[in-house]
Amino acid sequence: MTTLAPADPASIVRAAEILRDGGLVAFPTETVYGLGADATSGWAVARIYDAKSRPSFNPLIAHVSDIDAAQREALLPEAALTLAQAFWPGPLTLVAPAAPGGSVCDLARAGLPSVALRIPDHPVAMALIRAFGRPIAAPSANRSGHVSPVTAAHVAEDLAGRVDMILDGGRTAAGLESTIVSFCADAPTLLRPGAIPREKIEKLLGQKLVAPAHAEVTAPGMTASHYAPNARLRLEAHELIEGEAALDFGGRLSGRAPPGTVTIDLSPNGDLVEAAANLFASLRELDARGVERVAVAHIPERGLGEAINDRLRRAAAPKL
Repeated sequence: MTTLAPADPASIVRAAEILRDGGLVAFPTETVYGLGADATSGWAVARIYDAKSRPSFNPLIAHVSDIDAAQREALLPEAALTLAQAFWPGPLTLVAPAAPGGSVCDLARAGLPSVALRIPDHPVAMALIRAFGRPIAAPSANRSGHVSPVTAAHVAEDLAGRVDMILDGGRTAAGLESTIVSFCADAPTLLRPGAIPREKIEKLLGQKLVAPAHAEVTAPGMTASHYAPNARLRLEAHELIEGEAALDFGGRLSGRAPPGTVTIDLSPNGDLVEAAANLFASLRELDARGVERVAVAHIPERGLGEAINDRLRRAAAPKL
């Protein structure tokens, strides 16, 4: 049975107890809701994979309380620490070689010699991490491959009966997962675009982020079919085909939509931040309306547009 509780101090204390007992707790972050378990326990982490029906080769992000805690888990080079000091707490995940004696278990790292870490910028998430006292492994709180949740109700739709508690902290702010940067190769590598645009990171580092050298899954969100709604998506649409719903941006498709067409505009004003915040909720709404085919308007490949388009390409990929 799943308990849905407001994210008040008493519920957070109870949630920490559940984590200590090896249970699962969904909680809000500034990006999306996370499905938390004790990152140091292989058994607890296995429950995440089971609840999400998640491929075991896909590693999990461990959420920690501060930079000192991160350095106990990973060998963070100077450039990684520069990003941590600038963007933590916040929607940035750093991947680096696991530190000797680090506590994040092999299963959470998917057997890799690296570990993915971040400090969330949300009072409920931080209160839970501090109350628990250990790293919390927390992928997005949805079935694997489904649309990421931005409300407690979204979590319940996917995971009711599969998790022990859902902490309801309201709708998340960013609505898009963290940017993931790896420091396991010669140059900083962008493994996943996210809520912090590439340009900000590159400006701070004074160098370009490189692409992964091979197709190995070294971070969450790297499988081809991901964030997938039930509907079939047609990207870069400039017009509507009969029977399609519209996922619009800046009103590009709305003016050409026949009467009665299901239309959702990620941002009527063409604001990429607003579009990112609305993306997953909009995909879920399309599912709720039962549409089968969706035309997706062009979204500029700049700033957060890179991350939005990354999610849309994965959502449109053939389902595995």
